[in-house]
Amino acid sequence: MSIYATLWQLKFPRYGDAHTGCDWIEVKAQGVPAHIGSPDEDPEGEDPYAAFLPPAIAAPSDDSAQVMRAVVFVTVGTPKGTARSAQEYVNPLLVLSGREYATVTFEQLHELVCRALRGHRPRLVAEVWNAGGAAGCSSKTAARRTSISTTGDGVGRVAVGGTGRYRLRTSPDSAFCRNSATHSRDRPRAA
Repeated sequence: MSIYATLWQLKFPRYGDAHTGCDWIEVKAQGVPAHIGSPDEDPEGEDPYAAFLPPAIAAPSDDSAQVMRAVVFVTVGTPKGTARSAQEYVNPLLVLSGREYATVTFEQLHELVCRALRGHRPRLVAEVWNAGGAAGCSSKTAARRTSISTTGDGVGRVAVGGTGRYRLRTSPDSAFCRNSATHSRDRPRAA
């Protein structure tokens, strides 16, 4: 028997940033009701889920499964079962306490899930379209400021943090948005 109840299932950008041609992946919010591992269930026993879930909480007497101990976010197909526990998900995207989940806005939650999906990849900061409809993407590196300008020649120019200008070449295939190196550094140009 599972300790989880599916709260919702939504599609998110596979790598955390939505852009033209990006892939999408289904993410599930798996709620763990407050009574799971609660001291109310077995005051003398140990919480068998303490190693991978936020601390157990006292289940309200009128608990109608609305109060959660935790909410675990996983992609569809994430395996469950580790050496520690058959109930533990292998590499969940995010784990929030029930209180955190109840107080977070959807906008904040969306950003947390997207950040987890992005992992160590830089954040997408721009998608530039040329007159022919081709798109290109630029990722945020360690720079603080990014400004984008487009010209009639189908090339978007991206100035990153005062370090010069980068040229963003557009292509009819936007697959280069998916982590391939298509950005070439130009010498700084006079405006």
